[in-house]
Amino acid sequence: MIRVFEPKIDTDDIKEVSKTLFETNISGTSPVVREFETKLAKKFDRKYAVALSNGSVALDVAFNLHEFRKSDEVIIPSFTIISCLSAVIRSGAKPVFCDVDPLTWNMTLENVEAVVTKKTKAVLMVHTYGLTAEAKRIQNFCKKNNLILIEDAAEAHGQNESGLKCGSFGKVSTMSFYANKHITTGEGGAILTNSKEKYNLANQIINLDFTNKSRFKHKNFYWNYRLGGMQASLGISQLNKLEKTIKNKITQGAYYNVLLEDHKDKISLQPMMKDMTKNHFWVFGVLLNKQNKRDKVMEKLLDKKIETRPFFWPLHLQPALGDMYKSKVKKLKTSENLGKNGLYIPIGTHVSKQDQEFIIDSLLSIIESS
Repeated sequence: MIRVFEPKIDTDDIKEVSKTLFETNISGTSPVVREFETKLAKKFDRKYAVALSNGSVALDVAFNLHEFRKSDEVIIPSFTIISCLSAVIRSGAKPVFCDVDPLTWNMTLENVEAVVTKKTKAVLMVHTYGLTAEAKRIQNFCKKNNLILIEDAAEAHGQNESGLKCGSFGKVSTMSFYANKHITTGEGGAILTNSKEKYNLANQIINLDFTNKSRFKHKNFYWNYRLGGMQASLGISQLNKLEKTIKNKITQGAYYNVLLEDHKDKISLQPMMKDMTKNHFWVFGVLLNKQNKRDKVMEKLLDKKIETRPFFWPLHLQPALGDMYKSKVKKLKTSENLGKNGLYIPIGTHVSKQDQEFIIDSLLSIIESS
């Protein structure tokens, strides 16, 4: 089976984790966690970083750093992971869905402006699949209109937009270090910010409301969202080779593009570059031009021992979403097309050039016969 992804763990990673074990620095309050946070903040041009248990938790904490009321609206792209919607719902605010760009599959300023109202309080800006949202333009718009900008950079480790690093936009940024990310700790995530106040509050939120002044007297019912020392040590090792990981992904993505160059009548792809932003190919997405053939294509690829994944299902169509939100959403053409007809194929160091050729030959023959 050619897996859709496999984490790359090498001897350097194993040495770092083993060192942490020998030193018994395994808890969430170990010095190695602080070291990881310091390196993260420096790497992504932020003053502060807070490591925590996963990317979904990071989104929850990001929203808990701000106060939202039921009347407050938060604009989110419909084409993204459900963690984003869950965080908005749990914050008590109202999600307002925007569509995404048909070329980059990411939100643009035009998408945001199409749904902004007098009740809009925040924008959750997400970078998806390898390219980025129009981060600088959206950030400027939010500043001009006094809106909170929360950036989800879970899929954009090492990515840049308008010369700025993803993870450095907005009041607060979030990251995920799940096994399929460019930096992995197995499970894990982070909050990034330039605000000391929000940094201190985030540390309280993830650590049971402990404070230095009165450790066991609590004013809030907060959570234990800490990241462990072994995970942090793996994260440090992974962070040190981020550029190499990205270089390998770009090389593989470029070869897939060569193999698919003459088949644009059958499929659509994200571009290799958009407005000076290179595609880092967190995944390699394929959008079928034939409608409603995706699931059958995936089944036949699996028969050939090629694992794939469907694209995100649009948030505004999620079964968990209450009717009160669904009834007010207009048709989001691009998000719905991506959700119904998109899939991504294996990419990573476990995939050879010969594997890539086999995958594309199989994909094209199955599409042709479908």
